[in-house]
Amino acid sequence: MKKSYNLGYYFSEGFHSIFTHGLMSFAAVMMIVACLLIMGSFSLVALNLERELGKLERDNEFLAFVDESYTREQAQALQGRLEALPNVAAVAFETKETAQQNYAEKYASDANAGLYSELPAEVFRDRYSVHVKDLSLLQATIDAVEGVEGIEGHQAAPEVAEGFVLIRNVATAIALILIFMLLAISLFIIYNTIKLGTFTRREEIAIMKMCGATNGFVRGPFVFEGMLLGLFGAVVAFFLQWGVYALIAQAIDTGDTFQLITVIPFGEIWNMVLGIFAATGLVVGTGGSVMAIRKFLQV
Repeated sequence: MKKSYNLGYYFSEGFHSIFTHGLMSFAAVMMIVACLLIMGSFSLVALNLERELGKLERDNEFLAFVDESYTREQAQALQGRLEALPNVAAVAFETKETAQQNYAEKYASDANAGLYSELPAEVFRDRYSVHVKDLSLLQATIDAVEGVEGIEGHQAAPEVAEGFVLIRNVATAIALILIFMLLAISLFIIYNTIKLGTFTRREEIAIMKMCGATNGFVRGPFVFEGMLLGLFGAVVAFFLQWGVYALIAQAIDTGDTFQLITVIPFGEIWNMVLGIFAATGLVVGTGGSVMAIRKFLQV
């Protein structure tokens, strides 16, 4: 019963203190919102790029052409050597006849489809479709495949893969740097907000301590105030993040520039975003409060 009474007292005092220092409280909430929004935006960019990179790693392949002087049996014998190479996930052999048929089917709706279907098989070459495990090592894998005797030439676009890897790494690095910087700034704002409240009540705190109040009882309202500020900032940031994400996703889906990119629906990740935002807000609010009240408990 006493514990329940204390919690009610902490919540009431903490909530009242927020409005007592309205301007500082507003600044603290807005800072938390800005920090979480920036942090969340870069993190979601990195998450989407990670997913796109994973899709490329699963779907991406390049063609390795077999020496034209090789017989069909010699060409097929290369498969084991290619599969043994590092970073090669799977290898599939394709004859020149199959390549001709696939090429004709690919351009079946083209106005010159008849020309493609009439191309002799000799124009094509036996080839291997090589799937990679790690897309960032695509160029090294291409070099290794071309180093196999009997392979002459390839068809691939390593620049695309390297571009995705670079953008993903940059976005992840920026997100991590911003997380630490913005968390530090948020802690500082919360710290000063709570410190202002403790300073105006320093005499009251001293009297409470002299009357035998424990540190936990004195600290409680200020910790609750920080938690409420952090949680409120997290909720506001979550809904703003939802709106910003939805607008960007809609622009990408309806635009022609980013047709190759598929944005993760927010409905699939909202619970993760809300959980991270709430946890971050609570940690920042609680941490800032504990740091601010520490000095005034030394009576």
